[in-house]
Amino acid sequence: MALAAVNWVLPVFAGLFGAAGVGLAAAAAHVTGAANLLTPASAIALAHAPAVLALYLAADRLPTATAAGLILCLGVLLFCGDLVLKQFTGHGLFPMAAPSGGFSMMAGWLLVAVGAFF
Repeated sequence: MALAAVNWVLPVFAGLFGAAGVGLAAAAAHVTGAANLLTPASAIALAHAPAVLALYLAADRLPTATAAGLILCLGVLLFCGDLVLKQFTGHGLFPMAAPSGGFSMMAGWLLVAVGAFF
């Protein structure tokens, strides 16, 4: 299976999301002003790090685990990347990057739910 060949990517991103989430939380504590985009980026990264790791570990029991994990990773990268870039540079990755990331994360979670039926 082609997706099984890239299954190793999931624990790598889980670790990176965890580390980034902690770093973003620390950075958010030092941002002053009303527009603190680092806090939601931290929350998303920290929430999805263990989820992506769990999907890696569940790959043999949940047929959609690897695909869902990869879609979640894409969503987290788009969402968090856009918010962090906006925070530090004033402009995002591309128009609608954060919403695209959000939709991608929702699709990943729905794919987890669909996998429960197989």
